[in-house]
Amino acid sequence: MPALRRSVRSWDKQQGVLTVKKVKLGVIGLGNMGSAHCKNIEGGHCPDVELVAVADVKPERLAWAEAELPEGIARFDSADALIESGVAEAILIAVPHYQHPPIAIKAFEHGLHVLTEKPAGVYTKQVREMNEAADKSGCKFAIMWNWRAHPLFVKLKELLADGKYGEIRRVNWLITLWYRSQAYYDSGDWRASWVGEGGGVLMNQCPHQLDLWQWLCGMPKTVSAKLLYGKWHDIEVEDDATIVVEYENGATGVFVSSTGDAHGTNRLEILLDGAKIVAEKETLTVTEFASSIDEFTYNAPASGELEKTEIVYQFEDEDFLHAKVLNAFARSILYGEPMYADGREGLREITLANAAYLSDWLGKPIELPLDEDQYFSELQKRIQTSKMRTATTRDDGHVDHRSRWRVKW
Repeated sequence: MPALRRSVRSWDKQQGVLTVKKVKLGVIGLGNMGSAHCKNIEGGHCPDVELVAVADVKPERLAWAEAELPEGIARFDSADALIESGVAEAILIAVPHYQHPPIAIKAFEHGLHVLTEKPAGVYTKQVREMNEAADKSGCKFAIMWNWRAHPLFVKLKELLADGKYGEIRRVNWLITLWYRSQAYYDSGDWRASWVGEGGGVLMNQCPHQLDLWQWLCGMPKTVSAKLLYGKWHDIEVEDDATIVVEYENGATGVFVSSTGDAHGTNRLEILLDGAKIVAEKETLTVTEFASSIDEFTYNAPASGELEKTEIVYQFEDEDFLHAKVLNAFARSILYGEPMYADGREGLREITLANAAYLSDWLGKPIELPLDEDQYFSELQKRIQTSKMRTATTRDDGHVDHRSRWRVKW
């Protein structure tokens, strides 16, 4: 994780001042997340970043930038115009999902570093092309997996990587804190359609958790899923999902999510040979066993009970995880320091999501590696009959993203 703190300083002879080197960043997309990133930078939460340009296809969002952001920040009406301007040395992509790879590829071709919002894309074939472009360019490539920066998950990753508790036996993640009203879906024409968003709760709300799932536990060998489309809302994509996976060592995992559960739950439970770990509400509870489960199972008396010791780690909620990822990206460009997540790692989360969709569409378990051509073909069938929504409520980036997008632990 980023730790070293230094800055590149130089003397500006013309101005007669000591200057600090910062990454000149352009933000593409000024919706909720794009505008929030701009506010984080201008609010001083990303000291190694200088916001030099923004772009959006909507005139009202450029008007917002003119009114809310400092003078001198260039404004463009397209991603291409910003990329080709030469104003920025790096870009942050915060636009609808399908556009992430083509914009990133264009930027790499112009020698720009890229940080993309989640998900990496909609389907794996598209994401692979983006990754190949990143490899060819030699530029820095990051993805906004900001929950990897949360101290709770940093600690959980350490506990699992240590190996002290043995292999994983079972993983259960119930993440239903994504409740959304119909007005939310009606707020954007691209939302909740195959042609506009490429999916529902798995593609929009759950990428962070799907990424954390594989980051912590590894990729499974098979994926089975049951998805419900428009069960709780007037939409064409899924708003309820249950995924069951199996790992190479025989362990199993269950992932349940929905945007229809008011006052939902967020609980991650990982059972290992030597411990049970539970993450919920900023608390990480580790129940250590006196022996492995297998050893106790075959050697304990009929009335025996496995002894345990409980360790509780308490964490504070954090408001600026996005800023931490963005600044780490900048410091990687400036000083070669590690990022929180290389952009190429976005492929694994998309693989999980694509496999879940394909399993439900075909009605059978999907073995990994995924048949990417088959998934792409099945997705196209749904796109052909998909319709963009008619936005009827306002979604112009003026909401407080910290209250809207935060997943409370």
